Amino acid sequence: MLATPPPPAFHAEAHAIRPALRARMTSWHRGCPVAPHDLRVVSVSHWGFDGRVHTGRVIVRRDAVVAVGRALRLLFVARFPIRQMRLIDDFGADDNRSMAADNTSAFNCRRAAGSTSWSEHAYGRAIDINRRENPMILGGRVYPANARRRGKGVIRAGGVVVRVFATVGWGWGGRWNSPRDYQHFSAGGG
Repeated sequence: MLATPPPPAFHAEAHAIRPALRARMTSWHRGCPVAPHDLRVVSVSHWGFDGRVHTGRVIVRRDAVVAVGRALRLLFVARFPIRQMRLIDDFGADDNRSMAADNTSAFNCRRAAGSTSWSEHAYGRAIDINRRENPMILGGRVYPANARRRGKGVIRAGGVVVRVFATVGWGWGGRWNSPRDYQHFSAGGG
């Protein structure tokens, strides 16, 4: 009888932003509502769309590390696929470029879409997951333009991703009226 290989182990770690990363960060700038020393880089295992385990990174506020780490661990156990998880700085902090690349990201010091108020991302207390499969709809337009709400990695009401983030007290933007933001989870509610 052949032995079944053990399931891959989940790995997560968080650390302060190191000087080399801080020097290239375009996601933080003067005037942001959170200081760089209050942010943490979280490196985590996740299942990719290719069915393999990958390591991704997001930046969150230090008081969000436990919630985000727990949620991502539960998604890993559920084998929920995430296409990629790279720092928004790899895209020049350009949210549109990150969305078009289907990148899962968290901290980005920016205003909320269609608003003059800070986004929860600017506070490091929000994450956007599989952005092409889970677009934002604002003013009748779909973001990103290459979105397709089908296939692997789609987030659905009552589905595993919504349930997992609810267990850590984070709300889902898919319940909002405007914008309807299927990719978005935040500590500020949903």
